[in-house]
Amino acid sequence: MWAIRRASVRIRSQPLPSITIHACDAKFDTSSSYTGNIGFGGPSPPISDGSLLLRNFSFQARGSQSLFIGYHSFSSQAGSESEKELIKEADMSESESESENELGLLDTEEGIAETKGRERKGLSGLCKVVVESSSAPSNVKNALDKWVEEGHELSRSEISHAMFELRRRRMYGKALQLSEWLESQESIEISERDYASRVDLIAKVRGMQKAESYIEKIPESFKGEIVYRTLLANCVLNNDTKKAENVFNKMKDLNLPVTVFACNQLLLLYKRTDKKKIADVLLLMEKENVKPSLFTYRLLIETKGMVHDITGMEQVLETMKAEGLEPDLRLQSALARQYVYAGMNEKARDVLKEMEGSNLNENRGVCSSLLQIYASLGSVDDVKRVWEACNNPRLEECMNAIEAFGKLKKVEEAEAVFDLMTKKWNRLSAKYYTSMLKVYANNKMLVKGKEIVKQMSESGCRLGPWTWDALVKLYIESGEIEKADSILNKASKQLSMKPLFSTYMLLLDQYAKKGDVHNAEKIFYKMRQVGYVSRYRQYDSLLQAYINAKAPVYGFRERLRADNIFPSKTLAERLVLVDAFKKTAVSDLLD
Repeated sequence: MWAIRRASVRIRSQPLPSITIHACDAKFDTSSSYTGNIGFGGPSPPISDGSLLLRNFSFQARGSQSLFIGYHSFSSQAGSESEKELIKEADMSESESESENELGLLDTEEGIAETKGRERKGLSGLCKVVVESSSAPSNVKNALDKWVEEGHELSRSEISHAMFELRRRRMYGKALQLSEWLESQESIEISERDYASRVDLIAKVRGMQKAESYIEKIPESFKGEIVYRTLLANCVLNNDTKKAENVFNKMKDLNLPVTVFACNQLLLLYKRTDKKKIADVLLLMEKENVKPSLFTYRLLIETKGMVHDITGMEQVLETMKAEGLEPDLRLQSALARQYVYAGMNEKARDVLKEMEGSNLNENRGVCSSLLQIYASLGSVDDVKRVWEACNNPRLEECMNAIEAFGKLKKVEEAEAVFDLMTKKWNRLSAKYYTSMLKVYANNKMLVKGKEIVKQMSESGCRLGPWTWDALVKLYIESGEIEKADSILNKASKQLSMKPLFSTYMLLLDQYAKKGDVHNAEKIFYKMRQVGYVSRYRQYDSLLQAYINAKAPVYGFRERLRADNIFPSKTLAERLVLVDAFKKTAVSDLLD
């Protein structure tokens, strides 16, 4: 089963905090290593001959070379804008890959049916009541009470459909209100899945601390693996490594099963924050006899691709096939994106050709992915060809076509698709308007961007984090940074959930470029305030602000240490440039 370890990237290692796995119980420990532990503080663990998946992801903990590049090194060596966009696309696909159905928050049959038929004609009665009521908790409750009093049936399928639609529309605040109302109904039998769904919604709307407090109130008989893995997934969503490891350890303490979902969440987290720990997770999976899923292999393929280890990436693919798994559409898309990112366009086209099959008209399911990846290749003709194959286009195809044409700077073509979409569907949710808003933002078309926002307001769309993100980018690209800052400030007060991490980083990076230390520090503080854990990415940008301002920085190393971040060689060298206490020839003489 385990088959990859010879593919490797040899890059100079940086010291990292000791995160170890106890071989006896496969449990993460943030304390220092001791004899018998498997981790970074001692010799590498023995690997069985069959553990090739783990073997290909090994690294030298103490040597001058490392088989994995840390996230911090990668971010400091960012390449072209197109590469950054590809990475962002990969992250977006990750965040959506483990859907609510895979997480276990939806009734299985209903969840699958809804996933395959996302463009249902109209909403169910229950969902419509929630969507059309005002956001005030009392109004939602009163509307639901009235709906039941009118004799409507409150079936499990009705509830599942309503929850699915609210989540799909990212109306997490209203979904939470519905969940709270359902729990108050004596006629509804609450399951562990319902409690887990509530945990997920609380974490998204009110924060992790409130979600953890709610778990304490759940009856012991319902505090199972689904509840805790839901909490784990939200820790990963927030890139909170320490809390994620604590939740994982808690699951082990409670003797809950180690599932491939939980392991995948750790892999996803370490792919973003500390790639060297990926080997530990693979070792854990082997010891717990957890078989890798397609998502596991996709994460490993993307990790290898991100550091340009194409040989290793291809060996992961071969290992997967040897285990009897065939790549699905998402994995093929990830593979093609990584080839594009590595500049291997012909290999990317080979994958895309395989995805298309012999008849694109009969293989409509791949069109949305093809539109995006062909746009990344810069192929206008292929994007047009795929779009023409979308007879009677679906909403998702329209949205992806808009974004693809926008990426290719074909604004008129994007506008034509948007016009078709608005005529075909009477009422669109905010995310479809946002796709056009992103096109205007990327092409610095402020006036047209404002017009789209006005249309959204007039159609009654609720502006969510993704819309605010596009708005902030629109003003930044138009050179109005102060206005963008003001918009983000309003968003943080109006949203029922916090603005995106990327939205804050847009502003932090802009202030860094300007050498505006005061505002860079302000954004840095706000990110921490709303719950985003300070990681290398924020510190890297903040340090750039000091460098560009040619201003001395005090206590930066202490701040990094407090957040358990160890600077890469590149960051350490840059830090010397603005270190207020750095040694010079004159200071040495004076000493």
